[in-house]
Amino acid sequence: MATASLAQKRGNYLLVKYDTTGKQPFGYIITTPKGDTITKLDTAKYYVCFSDTIEYFAIVGIRNKKGWWAIDTKENLLFEVYNTSSGEPSPDVLREKMIRIVGENEMIGFANEKGQVIIKPTFEAVSSFYKGKALIGKQCRQVLWCCEGDHADKHYITECKQTGYINKKGQVLYLGYQTFEQTQRKIGWQSE
Repeated sequence: MATASLAQKRGNYLLVKYDTTGKQPFGYIITTPKGDTITKLDTAKYYVCFSDTIEYFAIVGIRNKKGWWAIDTKENLLFEVYNTSSGEPSPDVLREKMIRIVGENEMIGFANEKGQVIIKPTFEAVSSFYKGKALIGKQCRQVLWCCEGDHADKHYITECKQTGYINKKGQVLYLGYQTFEQTQRKIGWQSE
């Protein structure tokens, strides 16, 4: 068995081991650091687990269910995890102890490292947090950025008429008619 990715390792953590042989009905097994089994994730239900160490939740792909999902060690669904790249499997990760989540109507919010929803999904576009602030956008649309033609890989960027930023309570601190880049420079926001 091997481990997956997207670690949440801190104090009391669990390991996620992956069956690389593909012969086991349980492709992912959540264990204590000493090797005691906590949960086995059945390959008939889960096709991927992105987490290798977890404290409160694992990020998984569930068969016949769109998107990425956070589950606790009892396999309870906590929330849908935001995918960071259009058309590619890229679930969000914890940054400043916050992870982006998706709610109804594809709106975006945040949960904390314990899997608790802290900011309800109400934003069309939102970045991860940096120094306690996240960029937001309103009146947004996806614009083809790269590669036209039937067989070309399609890459899109998000353009918004209004941009601004929020704090970790979800309070809008600014919203105006400028680009993401202008707002980013205004507050000194950086990606990793």
